[in-house]
Amino acid sequence: MRGLMMDMPLLLSGFVEYAGRYHGDVEVVAREIEGDIHRYTYADALKRIKRMAKALKRLGADEGTVVGTLAWNTHRHFEMFYAAPGIGAVLHTVNPRLFADQIVYIVNHAEDRILFVDKLTLPIIEEIAPRLTTVEAIVVMAAADRMPETRLANVHCYETLIAGETDENFRWPVLDENSASTICYTSGTTGDPKGVVYSHRAAVLQTLLGANFTFLPGHRSGKLEVMMPMAPMFHGNAWNMPFLACYTGSKLVLPGRNYEPDKLYELFEGEKVTLTAGVPSFWLILLDWLKRTGNKFSTLRLSLSSGSAPPRSMVETLDRDYGVEYVQAWGMTEALMATMPTPKPRKVEPTFEQRIDDRMKSGRVAFGVDARIVTDDGTALPHDGVSVGHLRVRAPWIASAYHKGIQALDGDGYLMTGDMAVIDPDGYISLTDRSKDVIKSGGEWISSIQLEDAAASHPDVLQCAVIAIPHEKWQERPLLLVVPRQGATLDGPTLLAHMAPRVAKWWLPDAVEFLDAFPMTGTGKVHKLTLRQQFKNYTPAG
Repeated sequence: MRGLMMDMPLLLSGFVEYAGRYHGDVEVVAREIEGDIHRYTYADALKRIKRMAKALKRLGADEGTVVGTLAWNTHRHFEMFYAAPGIGAVLHTVNPRLFADQIVYIVNHAEDRILFVDKLTLPIIEEIAPRLTTVEAIVVMAAADRMPETRLANVHCYETLIAGETDENFRWPVLDENSASTICYTSGTTGDPKGVVYSHRAAVLQTLLGANFTFLPGHRSGKLEVMMPMAPMFHGNAWNMPFLACYTGSKLVLPGRNYEPDKLYELFEGEKVTLTAGVPSFWLILLDWLKRTGNKFSTLRLSLSSGSAPPRSMVETLDRDYGVEYVQAWGMTEALMATMPTPKPRKVEPTFEQRIDDRMKSGRVAFGVDARIVTDDGTALPHDGVSVGHLRVRAPWIASAYHKGIQALDGDGYLMTGDMAVIDPDGYISLTDRSKDVIKSGGEWISSIQLEDAAASHPDVLQCAVIAIPHEKWQERPLLLVVPRQGATLDGPTLLAHMAPRVAKWWLPDAVEFLDAFPMTGTGKVHKLTLRQQFKNYTPAG
């Protein structure tokens, strides 16, 4: 017997249609590339999105056409998250922080036919345009009076395209929910970047899970939430916040290109932001600025983190000194919304230390996700909170392969995440390392994440990273690299003495080196591959 339910596809266009119809007076606020603030409502946005959908069709886009964006977090970029997938085209968000050769590879590999850029990313395309083999048209996301000059051919103005479509009574086509909606490429830190192709169904399921009150904690009935993703839109769809905000009726704030602490703070306070999301590097810089200026938050209550482990001291400071609950969820481009950041309910009110303990873990396995850890040969390990293994996951919204058939799964059908982790009986996942970052010394593993956390707890450390260096006897030993805070006079022996009570004695790094700055990936993480290459022949003094 089959269920007698209506068979209607889950489509992203439903989110913005819902927002425009039932949350039409709620604002979307964005910093323009030029620095000024643009604000309008969901009702306004829906009308513009429908006109851009029609303009895309006039440019030749149709079901399956790949529409690329090389752009920052602006209101026009937000509109593209619905205009392109809404007509069955596939939105491909390209990371402008990548090297030119990587951008060329990504655009050609995805076969982008129309490319949307902004004033800051246009020069990138001007340099590489002759190497882009599939791009037929370029749209500059700007007003007509702010259009930059360019030598490129077949260039269109975004606002002129919208102005050319006067009929806003556009009906979204009914698509197959399993058709592609967006493409995000991995950052390519090992080999060529790989394309993760999301379906409408997967993106909707991720969003419904993400909006669950157990996923974003602290829901306050009838209170307007204000979301500001610090995560760029080219980084895992800004963690689905362009979809989450429409679904929940939350005000959406977009920081544009300027991520300077004072500009972020201006938006946090001026727009009364309550929820944000971003990798720890954003917060390390912002917290340093807050301490130096004495500023506080008046409305911000929650920050969602993923991608890399935060220092415990940072999580404690945000809670104790700024009233911000910093929560973690594990995920990656291939596996958004795989864990939920809310702690398991306790029978007794947790202490401050217990709350921080929970938040230092990478969330609990979410409903619908099957997670496991395995040995090098694929043998399943127990979820005992002690055993360390390769993290593997599967779920209806997790990637089954990379674009153009590149393998992503192991022989049992689980995504090979590249992370080393522990899973405890309550479903908490605690990362110990990336597989490529793990340090094996004398046959035993040393967790670079735990060493970095111990080092970061020193007040003079701004950023730190631990990498493996060769050792004649022990095979590998840890090297600690540190970017000190402005004006600090920290030295290696002092830092190692600070770390000694916090980690096993044999884990302590063999040396400490101080750097002015770290190389960073396009998604705001420390680029350890570059550091390993820089220090591959390093020998500790003495």
